[in-house]
Amino acid sequence: MSSNTARNIALFIDGANLFATAKALGFDIDYKRLLEDFGGRGRLVRAYYYTTVFDNHEQFSSIRPLIDWLDYNGYTVVTKPAKEFIDPHGRRKIKGSLDVELAVQAMELAEHLDQMVLFSGDGDFRPLVEAVQRRGVHVTVVSTIDTQPPMIADELRRQADVFMDIVELGPRIARISADRPGYRERRLPSDSVLRGPKQDESEH
Repeated sequence: MSSNTARNIALFIDGANLFATAKALGFDIDYKRLLEDFGGRGRLVRAYYYTTVFDNHEQFSSIRPLIDWLDYNGYTVVTKPAKEFIDPHGRRKIKGSLDVELAVQAMELAEHLDQMVLFSGDGDFRPLVEAVQRRGVHVTVVSTIDTQPPMIADELRRQADVFMDIVELGPRIARISADRPGYRERRLPSDSVLRGPKQDESEH
């Protein structure tokens, strides 16, 4: 076994952020291919997927197939109920951040890892990345600068040991359409099992 294969890797996926990034680039994530791709890079210790869920039956039903599929196919799914509130200007807002849960689990697992792969462009994760690095963990951040504005905060990109643009990763993790193989072209599947959550970025 090569030293690269022996590396312990964990994935931390900010579900809403990754979905928004892929949507902005015009493709759907195939979570089976994603797991296989990173599983081939080392010993995959854990793959966490974080997402908020809504009490609204229709919205919950749209994401439930994805949550169930991930849960049975190698992912550890962490959910939190989304909360609606009205801001001082009378606008409806959604709050349901899992930043704290992700950070706590990343710190708990850090001593067992050689590499952490964070799928998010949220600048709030910069202190977490720095803290994990101090424990000797190599941190790769996956997002994109191929949108206007970029989906990744500059401070997070600078803090990462490696920044991986999802545009480069796309051909290996995008859903493949039989008739139109280009990963930038949207596919409207008959099922929603491998699709990301239909939700906007949560308010922090």
